[in-house]
Amino acid sequence: MPDTATIARFMSGVLAAIGVLHFAAPKPFDSIVPEQLPGDARMYTYASGVAELGTAALLAAPSTRRLGGLVALLTFVGVWPANFNMAYQWRDKPLPLRVGAYARLPLQIPMIIAAYRVWKRG
Repeated sequence: MPDTATIARFMSGVLAAIGVLHFAAPKPFDSIVPEQLPGDARMYTYASGVAELGTAALLAAPSTRRLGGLVALLTFVGVWPANFNMAYQWRDKPLPLRVGAYARLPLQIPMIIAAYRVWKRG
């Protein structure tokens, strides 16, 4: 298993890229925001993009890495409902799209565990 610094750098890069995508191409993210949430979907898209960019910055710096792990953990848990919503919305899509949507659900678990490890071990 890679050390926590390597995990943190990898998560930082992924979160930075996804965070930028929330602003560069927000429509796909808007579409998976659960309708039950109050307010505009775009607000949630931008807020999660800001959270992901901020988390990426925290994870990138060794002095804030542990805090970044905690924030990543909370972010990954916080966006999980959107993944469930996407799986539900895509239940009638072609099989490859359904597989992708359903695969995101269990794949969130290793991300949560990795963030927990970075938080606890720095």
